[in-house]
Amino acid sequence: MDPKGKVALITGGARIGQVVAQALATRGCALSLIYRGSRDAAEQTASAARGVGVDAIVLRADATDEAQVAAAVTETAQKLGRLDILINMASIYVKTPNPGTKDWSLAMDSNAKSAFMFSIHAAPVMKSGGSGRIINISDWLVASGRPNYRDYAPYYMSKAAVSALTESLALDLAPDILVNAIAPGPILAPPDLTSEQNDRVIKATPLARWGGGDEIAKAVLFLIETEFVTGECIRVDGGRHLA
Repeated sequence: MDPKGKVALITGGARIGQVVAQALATRGCALSLIYRGSRDAAEQTASAARGVGVDAIVLRADATDEAQVAAAVTETAQKLGRLDILINMASIYVKTPNPGTKDWSLAMDSNAKSAFMFSIHAAPVMKSGGSGRIINISDWLVASGRPNYRDYAPYYMSKAAVSALTESLALDLAPDILVNAIAPGPILAPPDLTSEQNDRVIKATPLARWGGGDEIAKAVLFLIETEFVTGECIRVDGGRHLA
C-alpha cells in the first residue's frame, strides 16, 4: 500500500508517535491523531502535518472506553473520508512490585484491549475501502520470550496479548487487511535515565546506541508498503535480544 492519499489513525501520538506521524505526513498520508492526555503533542504533530500539505485532525478519546473508541473511528472516517491505516501506539509502562488485579486490569486494558477495540471498529471501515493495514506495538522482551526485568508482570503479559492479538487478527482479517506488530527495544531514552543506567543499556545492545524514533517509523512504513507480510512481530532492538 502506498501511503500517499490514504488516512492513518494513530493512538498514543507522543514521542515516537510524533516521529511516525511526520514520516507518514511527508509521504502524503492524512492523519487522525488520538490523544487522552497529551493534547499539546497531538496539536503540534497535526500542525506539522498540515505544514507539509496533508489534512490532520486531533480527537480526544480514552482508548480503554469502547464508546469513545468507536466514536473516534467514525469521526475519522466522516471528517477525512476514509480510513486505511491503524497504528495502535497507546500504551503504559508501569513497574508493579507485588501486582494486584487492578494492576493487571490497567495494563491489559491500556495495552491490549485498546488495540483490540480500535482494530475491530476500524476493520469494517477499511474493508469497505478495499484494503487496510493494522500495526500494533508489542515489546522486544515478549518477541524474544524473555521477561528479563522483575516487577513488570502485568506489562509483559499485556504485550504478549498484543502479539497474540496480532496473529489472530491477521488470520481473521485476511486477505483484505494486513496485521502486524513492531517490538521496540532501546529506542528513546527516558528523560529521567541516569548516566549509569544509560551505560548499561548501551553495553547490553550490540549496536551500542539508542535507535531513535526514525527506526520505528521505518518499520511502520515497511509494514504499510508490504503486500505479503502479515501476522508478524518485527523486533527493532539493535540486536538487544542477542545479548
